[in-house]
Order: sequence, then structure tokens, then C-alpha cells
Amino acid sequence: MNSNNSEVVSKITGSLYPFIIMYGFYIIINGHITPGGGFQGGTVLAAVFISRYLAFPVFDIRISTLQTLEKIFFICILSIPVLFIFHEWSFKNDLFNSIYLVLMNTLIGFKVCCGISIIFFRFMFYEGK
Repeated sequence: MNSNNSEVVSKITGSLYPFIIMYGFYIIINGHITPGGGFQGGTVLAAVFISRYLAFPVFDIRISTLQTLEKIFFICILSIPVLFIFHEWSFKNDLFNSIYLVLMNTLIGFKVCCGISIIFFRFMFYEGK
């Protein structure tokens, strides 16, 4: 641990990770029936990466991995609605509509989490010099 960091802040931040992650997933999964959704939940999940860096300033996250994951999520976000439209699953059953909405909220949440984390780490390590 860096000597400039407070031990209290580090311990509190570390103990809050599970709650932040659970809250982010709650917002993402219930986004189609309550206020929230993929973008809001993704920003909450990105707060885990950001607070982790602020509490423990170690650069051990690969930005290239986050960029690759973000691209994969983007391709899935584009291809899954096309799949639902061409197979006409969305109009046949309410269960498919719910599955579609939860799946899209989850993909959007993960993409937003990766994107916001990339922006934060790019500013911290490359633009701040």
C-alpha cells in the first residue's frame, strides 16, 4: 500500500465492493421493470474499477482487454436485436420479450462499464502526464 493512502479509506472501499457490484447488477437486471437499466448499472459497476484504483493506485488493469471486451459487447448489442427481429421471437411470447430486455440491459451494462473504465484509465495514465 502506498504511504499516501489512508488505511481507513482502503478498508472501507474494499468492504464496499460486493455491495456496489450487487447494486449494479440489481439495476441492470431490473432495468426493464424499474427505473434504471444497462447504462445506469454499467456506471455503478465502473465505480468498482475507479474506486479500486483510487484506493489502491496500482495499474494492473489491461486497457486492451477492456477494449476487446467492449467491442465484443458492442457486436452482441448489434446482432442480438437482428436475431430477434428476423426470427420474430419478440411478438410471440412475453417470456422472450423479458429475456430480450434483460439480455440487452446486461450487454449494455457491461459495455458501459468497460467504456467508462477505459475513459477513466486513459485519463489517469496517458492524458494526465
